[in-house]
Amino acid sequence: MNRSILIVDDDASVRESMGGVLRDEGYSVSEVADGHAALESLAAELPGLVLLDVWMPELDGIDLLARIREIYEDLPVVVVSGHGNVETAVRATRLGASDFLEKPFSIDGLLRSVGRALCEDSAITVDEHGDFPAARPVSPGQPLLRQRTLARSVVGGGLGLHSGVRTGVILHPLGPGNGIRFAGVGSDSQVLAHVDNVDSTGYATSLYRDGVSARTIEHLMAALHAYGVTNLLVKVEGEVPILDGSAVEFCELLESAGVIDQDADIAAVTVDKEIRLEPGPDQFIVVTPADRLELTYELSYPDPVGDQVYTFVLDSPAAFKEQIAPARTFGFVEEIRRLESAGLGQGGLLSNFILIGEGGIVNTELRFVDELARHKILDLLGDLYLLGAPLQARVHARKTGHGNNVELVRAIAAAASV
Repeated sequence: MNRSILIVDDDASVRESMGGVLRDEGYSVSEVADGHAALESLAAELPGLVLLDVWMPELDGIDLLARIREIYEDLPVVVVSGHGNVETAVRATRLGASDFLEKPFSIDGLLRSVGRALCEDSAITVDEHGDFPAARPVSPGQPLLRQRTLARSVVGGGLGLHSGVRTGVILHPLGPGNGIRFAGVGSDSQVLAHVDNVDSTGYATSLYRDGVSARTIEHLMAALHAYGVTNLLVKVEGEVPILDGSAVEFCELLESAGVIDQDADIAAVTVDKEIRLEPGPDQFIVVTPADRLELTYELSYPDPVGDQVYTFVLDSPAAFKEQIAPARTFGFVEEIRRLESAGLGQGGLLSNFILIGEGGIVNTELRFVDELARHKILDLLGDLYLLGAPLQARVHARKTGHGNNVELVRAIAAAASV
């Protein structure tokens, strides 16, 4: 493996500090102060990795990255910026950056980014907070599945449904045993996608730990569950974009990157007896043993919506993409008014959710006659992935939401010792 690194930064103190840290870790380091010198250095000797500052005179880092990609298609580049924002990070990743770091960064954050770019990141048995055992005890006969990640980094962008702020999402591959982790765009602090880190479930599912938050994660998590992605770093500025209100674009992102098997297994979560919750009158959510994941949702609203029931069997990503992923977020006119008065729903546009009034659907044509029930299954599938591993069970829910889903996940986790 080529462990040589070229640092491109016009700040001598930054070059010196980064170079010192990396040399102490056994890397061979060279340094240049501008983009033109970088191109000359690359022509003379190709390193294993480039650490590239964004703000430089004459030829800035983004333009230099584009030039590097034209000449050296597979050379890993980590972009570093003292003025990091989601637009810069998304642009850099679309140009082929392996990662994005915001100054000032920690030594651990730098080394993790370098390790990921050079494919040196190792499995995490238990992270520094003790929040995720990568290798749980496996019971006899418990199904083992191949761990999966993405073949390369990909990005998507849009509005946050509740913040109304333009945001983006950057998906980076991770090595076996790391789980699904969310981080800020320019930060090395992370929060694991696990039920222990759920912060709120009002209108969406959000994570929080040690200053790191990730909001409205359920549609992305549903796609990751369906495609069997077990290890991934998700960089997002606060809230995952709502896109068109469904998970179709997340499916397309995963497929554009390529989902690959890894040289490690993960035990699927199973149950050996019924677990039942009855959160209110005419409401229930129950899980029973099964050798696959089967989800049934019963939706019941007053007219003009009425009753809808749908059952989905997760037997392939294609089935999810066809039957569940296109189902969009929905809301009622009065509910939207309450959200707005609470400062939420600011990114809700007529093009990214189904608006229901007294006379029926206000703003769109339904993609399925039972699209609302299918969307509830989409949310359920995402929330269930907060178990930290794929689930094999039969789940039947009636008139339940995110809070009930998370309560069920906690009950399953306790019963399965997850």
